[in-house]
Amino acid sequence: MERDNQKHHPQAAHAAHSPHADGVEFATFATREDFSRIQKRKGTYLPHWTAEGAVYHVTFRLHDSLPESARMSLMHERERILAEIGRPNCPMTRYEKDQLLFLHSLRIDRCLDAGHGSCWLKNESIAEMVANALRFFDGDRYSLFAWCVMPNHVHAVVQPADGRELAAILHSWKSYTANQANRMLGRSGKFWQQEYFDRVLRDETEFLDGIEYVFANPDRAGLPDWKWRWRREIGG
Repeated sequence: MERDNQKHHPQAAHAAHSPHADGVEFATFATREDFSRIQKRKGTYLPHWTAEGAVYHVTFRLHDSLPESARMSLMHERERILAEIGRPNCPMTRYEKDQLLFLHSLRIDRCLDAGHGSCWLKNESIAEMVANALRFFDGDRYSLFAWCVMPNHVHAVVQPADGRELAAILHSWKSYTANQANRMLGRSGKFWQQEYFDRVLRDETEFLDGIEYVFANPDRAGLPDWKWRWRREIGG
C-alpha cells in the first residue's frame, strides 16, 4: 500500500459541524434538515447512507462467517426490513429506518461473535496484516477512532477525509488484505463477504458509544485478552 503525497483533512460537512469530544470535528444529524443531507446509495444487498463530514461505524466479515441457516434467516429479515422502509407511504422517519437496520446489524454481530467459519483472522500474522492495513492511511485518507480485528470480522469507526468516499476506503482495505491473506494461506478464491455494513454516527453520544462498542467487542465475545483492537483516547 502506497501513501499519497498530498495530505487530506477531514471533510467539512454542510450539516451541523463543530468540535466535539477533545476537539474532534464531525457532522451531526439532529434535525429533519440535517437528515435531508444524508444521501442513500444502493449497495449489492444493503442500502448505504453517506454524508459529508460524517463518522461511520463499519463492519465487514469473512465470506464463510455465518452458517447457512443463520444467513438465510438474516437475509429474510433484511428483505422484510428493506421492503418496509422502501414503501412510498412508509410512515417511518429516516431515524426510525436507520434504527431498524442498526438492530438488524446487532443480530448479525451476535452471530459473528459465535466464531463460525474458518476464522482466518485468528492467525496472528493475518490479524496483524489486517490491522496494519487499517492503520496505514490513518490521518491521510481517513481518520480512525477505533478498530477491532475479530476472528471472522472487522469493526472500525472511521471518518473519510475531504474528497474520499467510504466505499473506496472499504474496497481498498478488503482488496489489499484479501490478496495478502490468500497469499499467506496458500489459497485462492473468496476471502471477504462482498457486502459490508455501515452506520452514520449522528451525534457525540453515538460517536463515543460507537468507539466503546468496537473496542469492547472481544469482551462480549468471550475474548478478554484479545490484542487486535485499538481506540483513540477521547474525553479524558
